[in-house]
Amino acid sequence: MHIEEAVKLDFKDVLIRPKRSTLTSRSEVDIGREFIFRNSQKKYHGIPIIAANMDTTGTTEMALALGEHGLSAALHKHYSEDQLVEFFKSLQQRGQTASTAFYSMGISKADYEKFDAVMARSDGTIEYVCIDVANGYNEGFVHFVKKVRGNFPQLTIMAGNVVTGDMTEELILAGADIVKVGIGPGSVCTTRKMTGVGYPQLSAVIECADAAHGLGGQICSDGGCSVPGDLAKAFGGGADFIMLGGMLAGHDECAGDIVERDGKKFMQFYGMSSRVAMDKHAGGVARYRASEGKEVLVAYRGPVGETLQDILGGVRSACTYVGARKLKELTKRTTFIRVTQQLNEVFGKS
Repeated sequence: MHIEEAVKLDFKDVLIRPKRSTLTSRSEVDIGREFIFRNSQKKYHGIPIIAANMDTTGTTEMALALGEHGLSAALHKHYSEDQLVEFFKSLQQRGQTASTAFYSMGISKADYEKFDAVMARSDGTIEYVCIDVANGYNEGFVHFVKKVRGNFPQLTIMAGNVVTGDMTEELILAGADIVKVGIGPGSVCTTRKMTGVGYPQLSAVIECADAAHGLGGQICSDGGCSVPGDLAKAFGGGADFIMLGGMLAGHDECAGDIVERDGKKFMQFYGMSSRVAMDKHAGGVARYRASEGKEVLVAYRGPVGETLQDILGGVRSACTYVGARKLKELTKRTTFIRVTQQLNEVFGKS
């Protein structure tokens, strides 16, 4: 047993200190990023925010809607081979960039065989893949990343999830371009409750970003953002990409029916390790494990465009407060101050 005494921080534990700025308007801020990925050597240009590969938010409809604004979506794992081939080919026909959508998969034999078949049929239209497991501290996971890199050297690979620098470095050296960071911070994730395992998200981002950038790799902060200011903190802490689930739930582009309760409209949202997800995709919760997610109803919010305006406007505004003309400058101009309270909620939560 070992106790690490250093303080670890979540988004709620800090604020960003303002700094002198010459910016006069949020419109002067460029929130796009450009990267040349370490292993694929492919060039990326876009707004580095990705819809999570949950079957409510990681939809083809969400990918198309976000792509119009320069953002991306990681498709969920449960589309059929035919659906995936048709969608990725349609992206090319629409003239949208390949970065609009990530193909997502697990690490089972069936996952790889399906991926191999889709790649063979998709005529090179897939450029981004997300290799996604709940626990990235698994030797088999690292071997799988190496296998995909060896067989598909042209692909840009995002892999995770992990929360420490050592595994970030191992995954990058195994072939990942982007390491997905986060264990337990998601709004419908109960891993920390069920297992006691996790890591405060802001500290995970800071430490993993430092490790990744030392090797020329990138990270994606996955989970824990509940308001636009949390994205600013994640980018300020060194995240290159941010993955959102709950903040994009409840929109027209999400999967799921609209239900009414007391005259108000809601949509279903659930974690991919929840009982409802495993009942839907795996025939129930296996006898050797427990559910590590929950199901909630979120307020129906219409098209995703207005929410995107709030999110992107918040990030732009954060940049103006610290004088960052470009998103890539935000981390260099960020000083976090520790706080015990962020918001004045005398009139309730908003």
